[in-house]
Amino acid sequence: MSSAFGRVLVTGGAGFIGSQLLLRLLPVSEHITVIDDCSTSRRENVPVSDRITFHEMSYVNEELLEQVLPGTTHIFHLACRNLVMSAENMDDDFHVNLYGGYLLLQKAMHLCPDLQRFVYTSTASVYGNAEQFPTPESWYQTSVPYAASKFSMEHYCQVYFRMHQLPISVLRLSNVYGPGQLTTNPYCGVVAKFFEEAELEKPFTIFGDGTNTRDYTYIDDAIDALMAAGVHPEAIGKVFNVGTGVETSVMELAEHISRIAGQSEPAISWHPKRKVDIVRRRSLDAGLLRSTLGWKPQVDLASGLRKTDLWRRGGKSPG
Repeated sequence: MSSAFGRVLVTGGAGFIGSQLLLRLLPVSEHITVIDDCSTSRRENVPVSDRITFHEMSYVNEELLEQVLPGTTHIFHLACRNLVMSAENMDDDFHVNLYGGYLLLQKAMHLCPDLQRFVYTSTASVYGNAEQFPTPESWYQTSVPYAASKFSMEHYCQVYFRMHQLPISVLRLSNVYGPGQLTTNPYCGVVAKFFEEAELEKPFTIFGDGTNTRDYTYIDDAIDALMAAGVHPEAIGKVFNVGTGVETSVMELAEHISRIAGQSEPAISWHPKRKVDIVRRRSLDAGLLRSTLGWKPQVDLASGLRKTDLWRRGGKSPG
């Protein structure tokens, strides 16, 4: 894969998934441009390299995009307002997640004649309260602003593919966790929060009754999917689930992490459900990704949590 990537743009590259993607891309890319406003991330997450140019600002900026896009061969569009932020400020959700994505597609169409791939990271949140498990790509139920903006952006990707032959590929990620996920981001995932609470010997914070399930995907598996979507010719024009197909309740997750921390059983601090805590179950059918790109998850939850714990204790650096 040493010649697979040329000049790459990564939006959201200072975030958890973005920074881990940079570590994988750096050895196999000519140059990487990173755009991130660091509203929920840290500049320090971006590797220091003379082949990385970092712009600490919003990607929703015509002048900036016109400056960085010419010559770009691959775009990985990860920048977004997340689930909680989108519910708190729907205007900002629309501006960043949808208008910004449209702007990036439009500029890429005009400024990137050699573009080989535009990989868009969508979300399992588009499925809402699905009725089929594991859930295939054909299902959708938008029930929160985040899901609405991300799903709408998927449709814009398809429009640019069908009308303008832009080589898009969409990945719906499910609850990615692992080394590199920092609790300095107040909106980080529940896995990182539970580990921090265990280390501080605090009760695990659970919203609701703890029975809601999620499909937790290890970071290395998610990056494998992104890299494959960036080069595989059969990825163009398609939407793929990225998940394990395994449901784990929030309470079961707390029990897993409690055992890793050496606690007999988890102490819980119970809180009412938030407005965004309406999805009862989640597990994704990644059969299309497996059959098309040859991807399959390599790390189960128990192993992934142990790897995450080792990293948090300083035993291994991310990447």
